[in-house]
Amino acid sequence: MAPDLEHRAKEAFVDDDFDLAVDLYTQALDMDPNNADLFADRAQANIKLQNFTEAVADANRAIELNPSMAKAYLRKGTACMKLEEYQTAKTALEAGFALTPGDSRFSKLIKECDELIAEEINDLSKRMMPDTPQYTASSVTTNGNETDSSSKPDVPRMPEDLVPKKPKYRHDYYNSPTEVVLTIFAKGAPENNVHIDFGEQILSITIDIPGDEPYHFQPRLFGKIIPDKCRYLVLSSKIEIRLAKAETVTWPSLEFSKDKAPVRSVPIPSAPTSNRPSYPSSKAKVDWDKLEAQMKKEEKEEKLDGDAALNKLFQDIYRNSDEDTRRAMSKSFVESNGTVLSTNWKDVGSKKVEESPPEGMQMKKWQS
Repeated sequence: MAPDLEHRAKEAFVDDDFDLAVDLYTQALDMDPNNADLFADRAQANIKLQNFTEAVADANRAIELNPSMAKAYLRKGTACMKLEEYQTAKTALEAGFALTPGDSRFSKLIKECDELIAEEINDLSKRMMPDTPQYTASSVTTNGNETDSSSKPDVPRMPEDLVPKKPKYRHDYYNSPTEVVLTIFAKGAPENNVHIDFGEQILSITIDIPGDEPYHFQPRLFGKIIPDKCRYLVLSSKIEIRLAKAETVTWPSLEFSKDKAPVRSVPIPSAPTSNRPSYPSSKAKVDWDKLEAQMKKEEKEEKLDGDAALNKLFQDIYRNSDEDTRRAMSKSFVESNGTVLSTNWKDVGSKKVEESPPEGMQMKKWQS
């Protein structure tokens, strides 16, 4: 039955009926869920429908099932380029080119990726120049359940008939200027059945438990991330995913939207003209690790005293602490109106932190 559906899907594709092709490939995959060719071919049909997020997920699954399938890397590279994830696209295309060195399609697309990456680096270097406006720091933001994405017309979504209804896992997230922590409340999900793939601005999550319909969550993220620095942990009650941001800004939402602007929460460091760092040209490659190490070294060597030194100490404690310590510091400081700063979440988490002014001073409430 599955071969017949595959044959009909290919005929629909040739006839430019891509919706029918996707539907037939999906039916075939229900019968043969480990067929890499079906995933790769459905990815191509999704590309034709401009369902690039779904195409990347299909290509990833095909590569996972058959790492030597060149066409899966080609489909992934093509879809990622459409999503403006040029570095991820280049990595996939180079892997495919290594399997088929004589295929000019790969070399042509790799060259195009190099040109687009160079343009991105050039634009980034311009935005990082010292005349960039400074922004004030804002607090870490949190957001509640965002499972309803119907109010976001610009977010690419899977067709409703392809979205499995069960199991349905609730998700939640919060973000700081440097990372997003996404939680999928999938209680008891076996680690071997959880598949997560990080792109430059796309996240693909699949939970495939035998006996249940697979769960898919494939958002196009609000901003770009650094895939190599992202990580996840499968726990007994949830899956915790940490996304390292490419820019130090606070996202107003988890998923991409043209109508929302990021909040720049960390001032962009500037330097005197005489010591201005040399930013790379459009033909050079940015060594972000080296740049970050240099910035950290300058911060450590900076001489501070008085309140500035104390504030930096608190910032260092917060930055290097675990999540419970951070929550304790934020809660105690806010509830006590700045008079208490505790790092013990067990002590302050279950009660309101009362004001505690210094000895000899009295709290006074001002009326507006």
